[in-house]
Amino acid sequence: MIKLYQFQTCPFCIKVRNKLDEMELDYETVEVPKDKAKRTKIKELSGQIKVPVIEDSDGTVVNDSRKIIEYLEGKYS
Repeated sequence: MIKLYQFQTCPFCIKVRNKLDEMELDYETVEVPKDKAKRTKIKELSGQIKVPVIEDSDGTVVNDSRKIIEYLEGKYS
């Protein structure tokens, strides 16, 4: 299952959720803390603290909505 690290109202996260829904992919969302100092999980995964970030079931981690969408289209289309 794909994990999407996000903020619910972030327009870039919404874009990724829309693509996941459009492609009918199963995913779970993980709300990232607003406090940047507490974003340790996405920092560990992607090396940065910005959302969105996805973690695919095979361990692949992708950040940036454009890169995430390209990845999803390449792997699941």
